[in-house]
Amino acid sequence: MELLSIDFLGQPLRLEGSMAGWQQVFWSNTLVAQQAASADHQDHYVHEFQLNQGESILTCRLEAKVTWQPFLIEYSAMVDGQLIAEGSRNTKDIEQQIPHTPIKAERKFSLIGLVSLGMKALKSAKLIKVALASASIAAYSWLFSIEFALSLIACLVFHEYGHIRAMKYFGMKTKGIYLIPFLGGLALSDEKINTRWQDVVISIMGPFFGLILSLILMVVYLITGEMFFAGLAVFNAFLNLFNLLPILPLDGGHVLKSISFSMNSKLGITLCALAAVGGVLLSYQLGLALFGFLLIMGSLEIVFEWRARHHSHLLPLDKYGQLVSAAWYVGLVSSLIGIIWYFDSSGDALLQLPMQILGT
Repeated sequence: MELLSIDFLGQPLRLEGSMAGWQQVFWSNTLVAQQAASADHQDHYVHEFQLNQGESILTCRLEAKVTWQPFLIEYSAMVDGQLIAEGSRNTKDIEQQIPHTPIKAERKFSLIGLVSLGMKALKSAKLIKVALASASIAAYSWLFSIEFALSLIACLVFHEYGHIRAMKYFGMKTKGIYLIPFLGGLALSDEKINTRWQDVVISIMGPFFGLILSLILMVVYLITGEMFFAGLAVFNAFLNLFNLLPILPLDGGHVLKSISFSMNSKLGITLCALAAVGGVLLSYQLGLALFGFLLIMGSLEIVFEWRARHHSHLLPLDKYGQLVSAAWYVGLVSSLIGIIWYFDSSGDALLQLPMQILGT
């Protein structure tokens, strides 16, 4: 990930690194110094390199002291022994930076390139949003009634709006919400995230908004006694619970991946794995066989990818962030299951359907 980017002798000097200890220094997008990953690496790094400035050869030195949890980097840059830049950066600075994007080589004109450009332009058009929304309404109307289909679309939009609000909280520009028949919806942004905390918040805010909506619908049902609101509350809870499964690219997959990939020790990933096993056992004891099975598959996927966590450009969660994210996730899952459980005891066949699916 990018740790530092400063102006150095009229060109950008960029420092990239990971918790594994490897670091690379780029000056004007040219690699000038690097250190390999090491099991016994220290927090203090010294990079020395030489730059040609006209007929002169300058001896440069970049020192960086990096603390990962909580994140803090203190740096100083020197030329021929003279200090020319120093400072520090924390998590907030990383969140606000624009990730470096390598310059792509120019491509010659081709029919394929023209079609690709047309598709990109088409994706951003409002016409596509309207067409996808119409197709979603038609698809859900075929399965349910038109009234229930429209209400379900509203639930999906409310869920995606949670993602949009989180993106805007971090100052990201959004492209809006796209509804996809039988698959739900997507909240898109042109900008990339920089930290695991951003990934957690953006991912979990969709199901969190979904929980709030289910609670509102539940209260309306208790006041009016209309089964329509009960059905909408339980199906909305079911859809948001499904989104919290630890399987990528679902929201739960992003949350659990951010937590586990932020753990830099074998003890950390062991505790994460034990928590997943406990969740599986609890799921089977509660009769949620399908949820337990998918929890196993998602956890295995995350464990298999754990070794590659240092190649990510995202700043990891500190220990406080890991605990808050885990508690938020568990509380959200428990609340959604509680809503489904409550309506399962009503005796209505339709309201019992989500619990029957989870018990398959």
